[in-house]
Order: sequence, then C-alpha cells, then structure tokens
Amino acid sequence: MNILEKMKGVEGRFCEEFSPGYYGLCTIGGMLSAGTTHLAITPLDVLKVNMQVNPIKYNGISSGFSTLWSEHGASGLWRGWSGKFFGYGIQGGCKFGLYEYFKKLYSDVLVGQNRSMILFLSGASAQVFADVALCPFESIKVRVQTQTNFAKGLVDGFPKVYRAEGLSGFYKGLLPLWGRNLPFSMVMFSTFEHSVHHIYHDILQRRKEDCSRIQQLGVTCLAGYAAGAVGTLVSNPADVIVSSLYNKKADSVLQAVKKIGFLNLFTRSLRVRIALVGPVVTMQWFFYDSIKILSGLPASGGLPKRLEESISAG
Repeated sequence: MNILEKMKGVEGRFCEEFSPGYYGLCTIGGMLSAGTTHLAITPLDVLKVNMQVNPIKYNGISSGFSTLWSEHGASGLWRGWSGKFFGYGIQGGCKFGLYEYFKKLYSDVLVGQNRSMILFLSGASAQVFADVALCPFESIKVRVQTQTNFAKGLVDGFPKVYRAEGLSGFYKGLLPLWGRNLPFSMVMFSTFEHSVHHIYHDILQRRKEDCSRIQQLGVTCLAGYAAGAVGTLVSNPADVIVSSLYNKKADSVLQAVKKIGFLNLFTRSLRVRIALVGPVVTMQWFFYDSIKILSGLPASGGLPKRLEESISAG
C-alpha cells in the first residue's frame, strides 16, 4: 500500500468529515479558492474603491476604467494585487475552515434550534476571526489602490503604516469591516445552504449523495451566485464606509455616514460590486467544492446528518 492509499480513509476519502484533517483541508481549500479568485478581479476592485473614494471622477464603470488606464496605465489596474491575494487568501482559509468547525459545534450544542440560527451563528463566528486576519492587508490594499505615491505593495506598505500610525493603523477599519463582512457572511452562508437544500429537495428531488460530481458542482455554482448577490446588497453601506475611513475622507463612522449620505451608502459602487462579488463568490464555492470532491468528500451544503434527521423528524 503506497503513501497516497494510506492517506485515504473510508470510500477513498483523504479524511473523514469533521475530523482535524477535514478542517485542515477546508482551510487550505478556502485559502486557494479565495486568494486566486480575488487576485483575478483586482482591476474591478481597484475601480470599485476609487468609485467609493472619488465618485465624481469615477462615476461609471467604462469611464472609470478609461480614467484609470489613461492616468496609470495597465499596471494601475493591478495595484494592490498582493493585498488581494495574500489578505483574502488568509481570510478565506479562516472563513471556510472555521465555518465548517462552528457549524458542527453549534449543531451539537444548539440541539433543537432551527437551521437558519445555526447557519447565521456559524457564519458570523467564522467571519469575526477571518476579518482580524484580513484587516492589516486590507488597510494596505486600499491605500495602495487610491493613493498613487503611498507604496507599491505589502512589502513597503506595512512598515510605512506602522511608522506613521503604529498597530492601530492596521485596524482602524476593523469595526466597519465587521459591519460589512459579518452581515455578508451570515447572509451568504445561509443563502447558500438554503439554496442547496431547495435545489436538491424541490427541483432535482434527489439526495446529494445520489447526484454525480458534475451535478453537485452545478448546484454549488447556482447556490454560490445567489449567495453572493444577496450578500452584496446587505453589505454595501459598510464597504463604502471602509474605503472612506482608510483614505481619510472621514475620521469616524458617523462622520463618514454624514458626508456620504444615507442613500449613497446603498447605491455608491453597487453595480460594480454586484458584477464583482457574484462571480467571485460563485468561483470560490466552485474551487472550494472541487477540492473537497477530488478529496473524496461530498460537496458543501447541509448540516451534520444527525441534525438533518432530527429536523426532518420534527
């Protein structure tokens, strides 16, 4: 028996669900899926951040790209790529890995509670830790993307912020980051799980285990896009505030809200965020579940079987 065969568990699996190896695999899968997808859409992110900070100059998607191209060239569209790749890779690892962990934990502790509460709590708990890991990278990324002479990337950006503002400079946007990502994560994971359940139960009318790998990944993509679109609508106000704070357009959340205007919090850069987040979340779930399926595990979606059975029986 070779090493690869020894690594595989029952039914060709590399590990059993909810084992330490499983959570490690989910963490690695989350890192790879989030890091690569966020890297791929860096130009859209650069435009989005500039539309939030300077909406008069960057007042549309096509005109905004033209302005960025004419002023900064092709390289200007990729400013902040390292913060996107490493920051969101680490965040994705924490988010997906801890979500799986908390979903199992709360399913065991909160027996008798409804599905939505368990999913909301799991998504929120995972996102709290994920954003603490992301925040320093996000603080550099936003500055690099909007302040031409600030820094080239993470290597020179980190020491520059630390010298000027200390550790607090990396976490000044943590509260609005939580304000953006906690609702997004809660809604995103819950929408994904409910969408998966709806597709299998009401449309396909088949158990996930009875579907092929291709069918499972198709369900993942449909549920992933729905999750990303709904989550974007909920999180847009906080995303606008984060960009405003990091670019010193406001000194506090309340001041940012007053300057931007309540309605603008929901509409500013919303179109580009929907164009950006929907496909990104879809691809994240696709890559994430591809890694799980190739490891012999089922695609995502669903609570532990014991809890599923108790909910169905109830």
